[in-house]
Amino acid sequence: MFLLNPPRVVDFDVWTAMPDAYRKPQRSAWADANRGGAPADSFLEGPVFDAQGNLYVTDIPWGRVFRIDPAGNWMLVAEYDGEPNGMKFLDNDRLLITDYKNGLMLLDVASGVVTPYLERRNSERFRGVNDLVFDRQGNLYFTDQGQSGLHDPTGRLYRLRPNGQLDLLLANIPSPNGVALAPDERVLYLAVTRGNCVWRVPLMADGSVSKVSQFFTSYGPSGPDGLAVDCEGNLLVCNPGLGYVWLLNARAEPVAVFRSTRGMSTTNLAFGGPDRRTVFCTESVSGSILKAVAPHPGLPLASRSGKPA
Repeated sequence: MFLLNPPRVVDFDVWTAMPDAYRKPQRSAWADANRGGAPADSFLEGPVFDAQGNLYVTDIPWGRVFRIDPAGNWMLVAEYDGEPNGMKFLDNDRLLITDYKNGLMLLDVASGVVTPYLERRNSERFRGVNDLVFDRQGNLYFTDQGQSGLHDPTGRLYRLRPNGQLDLLLANIPSPNGVALAPDERVLYLAVTRGNCVWRVPLMADGSVSKVSQFFTSYGPSGPDGLAVDCEGNLLVCNPGLGYVWLLNARAEPVAVFRSTRGMSTTNLAFGGPDRRTVFCTESVSGSILKAVAPHPGLPLASRSGKPA
């Protein structure tokens, strides 16, 4: 990669960490499959803010969702038999969760009740859904990762329309993970973890995809994970294994690199703060939330109604 100007390096600060009272240093079925059997007292993912400035995160191995208030205080919202990963607000009161074990699940944040939303397609279970994003028309794009990779490039990208129609857009992905939309919503960015890259997926007017290409290529032991877009159209890419969040311009050139100061497992991120210019990133293995100020505000996220949640 040839760059005229090297990227600016910004060190994350540790904003908050999971209290010891919530940690479970035990074996789990999820950790046996995904962490080589090592005990995982937590594994944070899916950060998303509500309108009051509270940050919600998932804890995959123990089926939990937490709410963290603006002062950094943690509260357990839900604990259930699942493996929750990505989250986005369906509306002001409910979170839609991509649950590796159960499919799409719905969480009422006031009561903590979790119910099925879409568990199967044509009576067939998903491989293991991972992350999701709404567009302004209320379409939901989500990834079905499972254990796919270069050895088995059969991960999938779906679109669920507001009328309930489910479209399979791609079925040849070696580990589809994070998803984000460009500001004009004509392009979807797709993290391909085991391919160590980010794909650029044009969304055609007839609902199809065409001329999918490789937008960004990374390196190291684990590839891109969570994605976000700022108001200028720059793409932020979480890169566990490196402990980085890349900030890429329209040519996929790194403009800045946010660097973890606690652990290498930078899995996902969300823009928060009063001006949406603070990046909050899950460092999953340590159970920490990192933060840093970005050059531009984050693009507001839509809900099922198409309006910002």
